[in-house]
Amino acid sequence: MLYEKNIFQKNYQKVDIRFGLCYPNIYRTAMSSMGYNILYNLINEREDTWCERIIYPNIKSIESNTPLKYFDIISFSLQFEEDYFNLLEILRDSEIPLKREDRGENDPLIIAGGPCASANPIPLSDYIDLFIIGEGENVIGELLETYKNSKKDLKKFLDIEGIYIPEFNNKAKIRIIDDLNKTYHITQPVISESDDENYQNIFNNSIMLNVSRGCTRGCRFCMAGYLYRPMRETHWEKLIDVALENRKNTGLNKITLIGAAVSDYSDLDKLINGLEENGFQISTPSLRIESITKSTLESLKKSGLKTITLAPESTSRLRKVINKDILEEKIFTVIKNAVELDFNIKLYFLIGIPGESIEDIYDLCEYMKKIANMHKNPKRVKFSVNPLIPKPHTPLQWECYDFKDIKKKTRYIKKEMKNYNIKCESPKKGLIQYILSCGDRHVSTLIEKSLTKQPTLKEWREITPHYGIDDSLPWSNIDVGINERFLKNEHKRLRNLKQTPWCETSPCYKCGACEK
Repeated sequence: MLYEKNIFQKNYQKVDIRFGLCYPNIYRTAMSSMGYNILYNLINEREDTWCERIIYPNIKSIESNTPLKYFDIISFSLQFEEDYFNLLEILRDSEIPLKREDRGENDPLIIAGGPCASANPIPLSDYIDLFIIGEGENVIGELLETYKNSKKDLKKFLDIEGIYIPEFNNKAKIRIIDDLNKTYHITQPVISESDDENYQNIFNNSIMLNVSRGCTRGCRFCMAGYLYRPMRETHWEKLIDVALENRKNTGLNKITLIGAAVSDYSDLDKLINGLEENGFQISTPSLRIESITKSTLESLKKSGLKTITLAPESTSRLRKVINKDILEEKIFTVIKNAVELDFNIKLYFLIGIPGESIEDIYDLCEYMKKIANMHKNPKRVKFSVNPLIPKPHTPLQWECYDFKDIKKKTRYIKKEMKNYNIKCESPKKGLIQYILSCGDRHVSTLIEKSLTKQPTLKEWREITPHYGIDDSLPWSNIDVGINERFLKNEHKRLRNLKQTPWCETSPCYKCGACEK
């Protein structure tokens, strides 16, 4: 049983547009997405539009139980490449023609946004009418106005910056919010209660505060770190005001700080102390090791946080490759402080970093054992080991995914670490994610085939992309504000273990983001 508060109910006969906000993943994941929640509230504050949620595997809206095919616009939020399969399943089960060329005037306008849509819309370009490139709040108002005046005349949408339309294969430039103090902040979020954990928010009904967006640390594998530059912050006093307004509207007393790099937030201690003084409990999904102080850990512990999530990524030499050269002393100091404060600790590591040998994997296992044994109960230290996936618009976009190598290394880690609390991602799943992320239009064949029959590993491997440094890339018409010269230079520097400093504390290296 699911019970929700603060949902929007409108008379469909008194609105101009019925907007289906579709999340192709389960409720628990959807309602933990800051962007999904922002769009729901923002669109519904328009009198002319009723935005309803459709969340996989359902094909009817939560608000009115309306079948998806009766909406004017259906918008898919694409946070994860694996959700592409669910997207097609939703369209098929809703009796909406899969291919955009087969849809008529009476079918909904199908749009998509989110990081996956912004980075490389090409694998889904046979199915989506238009893609929003960038942060949706900046575009959605213009899109709705255009739809009111022009319905499905796609040419009219070309005038909106931040829109990519596969039919025209136009050049599209990313749209991002310049000032987080002036943008939309939720003050009346949907609150869900259920005895089924699949219908519970990951953040356990806490108030999500949009602390910052973007990160310029420059980790060479991180797509979000290149898509959403530069880093932008909401003023700490504004955040406390937003938190207080949320509490008044919901009764909730717990805060989750949301941002690409929360611990890099310039006034983090002021924010935490201010929230504590107002009686809030505070948590955050993850923290950057470089900027964690003992004082921050103590404040988080005092506010009720039980688990600290950290991402060392690899051993010292390989961290240089991915431009995450954290000092060993810093890592172990943070872990030591976390152990002393009796935190549970979760750590993320990557395998498949360029130049990584099997000897590096031996070292990684010893490294993880050393960390686990710092805790009086090693089982309270949880490790997550994932294949590195090359992503569009990053310096690794010219790298490939070596399935055999990843499989061999994963097998060794599982055997060597069997007495520790560890989870290794499937090498096959990593391969599929790479192909969906960096593939071209040909990928759609296997996405569509998956509706009726599971494609074989051989079929996936046959379409694995291999890009040379001077090749034209499928996403070349998508301008995210990072110039190619900078990315190629970063690709060269990773081979030489050269670090590119954090631009917040060093001179600008002209990546292009601040020229957006």
